[in-house]
Amino acid sequence: MMKKYFKIGEISKMYHIGTDSLRYYEKLGILKPRRGENQYRLYRTEDIWRLNVIRELRELGFSMEQIGGYLKDHTVNTAKELLKDELRMIEAKQEKLRVLRKNVEERVRMLTECENKEMGKAELQRLPDRRCRYIDEGYQQDEEMDILIKRLLNKNPKTQYIIGSNRIGSVIPAKSAKEGRCREYSGVFMIDEEGKTVIPGGDYLTLSYRGDCDQNYDYLPRLLSFAKEKDYRIASDVYEILWVDIHVSEQVEEHITELQFRVAH
Repeated sequence: MMKKYFKIGEISKMYHIGTDSLRYYEKLGILKPRRGENQYRLYRTEDIWRLNVIRELRELGFSMEQIGGYLKDHTVNTAKELLKDELRMIEAKQEKLRVLRKNVEERVRMLTECENKEMGKAELQRLPDRRCRYIDEGYQQDEEMDILIKRLLNKNPKTQYIIGSNRIGSVIPAKSAKEGRCREYSGVFMIDEEGKTVIPGGDYLTLSYRGDCDQNYDYLPRLLSFAKEKDYRIASDVYEILWVDIHVSEQVEEHITELQFRVAH
């Protein structure tokens, strides 16, 4: 014969719900267990359907206030309206997953592209305008950059992705680069189509290398020398873009940095 009453521990195991949550539901008036001997909570079989509803709606993101309102006014009409709300929430989650999928696919493509990226070679590339979020604040240690990156991420909840992204970079003033201060940074940026700052498009000299960013002291002078040989005038600061960094690999030899600056012929 089926049991008529269940103790709080039994309900907790059955539904994988913590006893604190069950007590919270009781406090809200959503569940109303009886009291047995020694004031033990006893849940009736009619409490089970309530737990089924609570679990389903919580998984979909409904608030306890919404769930409580539904359980207090439990009719066909309110059930139909609730199901419509469920559909809207499911559609919103599907759209969020679609955007996330597109983002992850793009980052996989970027990392795959890195495998074929030629290292140590100066190249002239035509790049479009790039909108970005920018913090006009310099730093000296990589750990300081991590804090600035977090501030950039906070500017737009939709750009919370850091693994496999080539959207993050730092700015080295042209004057610093020319004077050999190749890791003197004046700001950080994150490429973001909703950003207010624009990195102008045009012809850019670019060079990528693997390893520690201290190699700026080797590769940035090479890039500047190449520009001089070709009689290119430097028309921007230097943008240091991180294709692969500590967020992707702890192996420093796998890190990829790209240096680029706009030139005028």
